[in-house]
Amino acid sequence: MKKYLFIAVLAILASGCAKKQQTTEQNEEQYRPQVHFTPDSMWMNDPNGMVYYDGEYHLFYQYYPDSTIWGPMHWGHAISTDLVHWDRMPVALYPDSLGWIFSGSAVADVANTSGLGTSENPPLVAIYTYHNPELERSGSDTFQYQGVAYSIDKGRSWTKYEHNPVLPNPGIRDFRDPKVFWHEASESWMMILAVQNHVSIYSSPNLIDWTFESDFGEGIGAHGGVWECPDLFPMQAGDTTKWVMLVSINPGGPNGGSATQYFVGDFDGHVFTPEGIKTKWVDYGKDNYAGVTWSNVPGEDGRRLFMGWLNNWQYANQIPTGKWRGAMTVARELELVEVYNDYLLVSKPVDELQNLRGVEEQLNPETISGEMEIKKAFELPLEINLHFDTKNSSTITFAERFGIALSNENNEKLLIGYDNLNKLFFIDRTNAGWDSLNKDFAGIHYAPYINNDPILDMHLIIDRASVELFAKGGLVVMTEQFFPTQPFTSISLFSEHGEVSLSEGKIWPLGSIWNKK
Repeated sequence: MKKYLFIAVLAILASGCAKKQQTTEQNEEQYRPQVHFTPDSMWMNDPNGMVYYDGEYHLFYQYYPDSTIWGPMHWGHAISTDLVHWDRMPVALYPDSLGWIFSGSAVADVANTSGLGTSENPPLVAIYTYHNPELERSGSDTFQYQGVAYSIDKGRSWTKYEHNPVLPNPGIRDFRDPKVFWHEASESWMMILAVQNHVSIYSSPNLIDWTFESDFGEGIGAHGGVWECPDLFPMQAGDTTKWVMLVSINPGGPNGGSATQYFVGDFDGHVFTPEGIKTKWVDYGKDNYAGVTWSNVPGEDGRRLFMGWLNNWQYANQIPTGKWRGAMTVARELELVEVYNDYLLVSKPVDELQNLRGVEEQLNPETISGEMEIKKAFELPLEINLHFDTKNSSTITFAERFGIALSNENNEKLLIGYDNLNKLFFIDRTNAGWDSLNKDFAGIHYAPYINNDPILDMHLIIDRASVELFAKGGLVVMTEQFFPTQPFTSISLFSEHGEVSLSEGKIWPLGSIWNKK
């Protein structure tokens, strides 16, 4: 008996060592993110099926387990209890005779309206697009339609509904990416679906039988490419309830390629009515696409939680990441504010990310003229908060451009800053490493913002190959990748053609999400 117990203990220790070795190997990969979710290997794109249930956040995602280049889509799966540390799970949904498994959503059917579980054990229900490549090759327009799968074991295993598809294709080539939510006022399920250059809204009593309600979007918003991955949800702006619609578009983003726009308005259970027709963007950077929000976040939490794919279709299949391709943004909290006579989204990293912080380093107030190094011999990831004083002063010539720079011994440099002449935030990765033949990668990318406040703040999450900028309290967001040939080893503050004052600065090293608590 003691012999078998000893062997069992050795097996457990060996398993733990193997996992630790795998984590160490991951940490040593050149561009492997440390605070952003990635698959262990192979291709990943859109976040799918994001749902909270019984203490767990589920993240599903478009996944191709046989290549680092996009191919027949599956649903990958990961689970977190804190939106920061993730456990990679087995593939949740595989292609079948009806087609590949494209994007969609998941909900907790707590009242068992679908009848796919029981009142004692209600199901998680996934609603997704089937993409039939054989029908597509035949020239048919009906190769995309909506299917359902369900789980009665907290998302660990999934059964496809035997009568799929639940929403057949009416003869439209792009008919995909269902986002489903419960609408309290009408006591029914709602589905918002991407349909070529607009979205369609459907209703259902049971997640199985769907009725068309309305269309939205033709001639409204950005239309540089096909509409994809919509979302629709209520948010509070002060005492006012508004509905926010997210719609991703590819191409047609503000800096080229793919991006996500949003609309604010009202929804009565049938029709979405926007306030104004100005195009607004969730993120002005090149690398935040197809983002949607979590379903079933408890009311006592109250947050609207968002995550996007940290990539751009212009070069997604080419980025030099090694055995995997594709990462997610950090989880973000969305807020709606009424400002400048408009309703605008604010994005912030979730508070749980602060649990990764190491010892805080404070920067002394300084007047920056030219370039001033503030940190050397560091390792990414880092979190940085900077407050620049932009008050007019008779004693200095105010800088035309200012911000923060990361550089290395190969003279590669990433610049993140504000252009005061043109009133634009910018990220400049023209000399940030990867010498891609794809000319859509390198460049300077901009986000417009007229700063009328004396303090201009920048909040940065900088991982090994990406930066997320949250400026002006999250009113301006930019997400970008970079791939230096050697790690960045120096951080400087810079000002061009004048001076700028740093009134406050803080830097935190961030631990790895792959190191469990």
